Amino acid sequence: MIVKILLVLACSLSGLFIAHSYYGFPIALIGLFLGFMIALFVINIEEAIRKVSLRIIFGGVVGMIIGLLIAFLLAYGLNFVSNIMEKQQVVPWIYTLLTGIMAYLGLLIGSKKIEEFSFFGLGQPKDSGDYRILDTSVIIDGRIADISDTGFLQGNLIVPRFVLDELQYIADSSDSMKRSRGRRGLDILNRMQRSVGVNIEISDQDFPKLKGVDAKLVALAKKINAKIVTNDFNLNKVAELQGIRILNVNELANALKPVVLPGETMTVKIIKEGKETGQGVAYLDDGTMIVVDNAQKHQGSNVEVLVTSVLQTTAGRMIFSELKGVAPEKKAYGLAAR
Repeated sequence: MIVKILLVLACSLSGLFIAHSYYGFPIALIGLFLGFMIALFVINIEEAIRKVSLRIIFGGVVGMIIGLLIAFLLAYGLNFVSNIMEKQQVVPWIYTLLTGIMAYLGLLIGSKKIEEFSFFGLGQPKDSGDYRILDTSVIIDGRIADISDTGFLQGNLIVPRFVLDELQYIADSSDSMKRSRGRRGLDILNRMQRSVGVNIEISDQDFPKLKGVDAKLVALAKKINAKIVTNDFNLNKVAELQGIRILNVNELANALKPVVLPGETMTVKIIKEGKETGQGVAYLDDGTMIVVDNAQKHQGSNVEVLVTSVLQTTAGRMIFSELKGVAPEKKAYGLAAR
């Protein structure tokens, strides 16, 4: 902000003094205004460039230089034609028009096609399938940062510009809960960018004709042959139907939970009563729910239980058990109640 204020002051004062030197005081005010407007124009350009990746800027500059070289060669050829033209005053305008057109085309084509070009690490790599695209939900969730720090998540992580825009929109929400979630997502990204060994790229590829972030994520994954990292159940199903590989953080968390087999014993604390008569509910350290028959009266106490069955669902895992050492008739009653 201080640099921007200094830029505005420098441009405004420069316009004031330049106009005053040539035209006097009344015109100097116009120079002051023009200098101020130029400063605002430069600030807007800087904010626009900040959103563009270095790869696209490089492609645009190279394309514009090539366009100017082509314009120079064409202008050199027009020198022969200009000698036979009746109106020589139009020749400079032809040169100007030609230079502007070729520079614009070079800038546009270079910035767009650099995504398809690979040179000194720029553009798409040969093994683009090693890319992982981060979804908004998995960024806000935050566990992806811990997974990346462990080194288990290899490859290049891509954060599309439209995902960043959605995070910014959530962070600016009037709802305090949404605002905190959006800011958490931005903090997670900043943490991951500072982590050693984590390569995060901001992709500016967009699909204006598609509505919704999920549809754009699927289109981007198809285009660059990448995987999508998410914990969104609906996105998971839609992407899989279109042949896109999904890395679901929730599935990873379930896979890493300790294996519990029927017949094992464990000591748990009964937290609350269950849905059925006489049942008690306990939880493991990872959040897994344990339903214990005939344990309602032991609420708030630690008890030893025997695992009877394990149920795996899309929402997680549930363990059914019974109190160890309960008489056979009480066990039967507990199973019937369940």
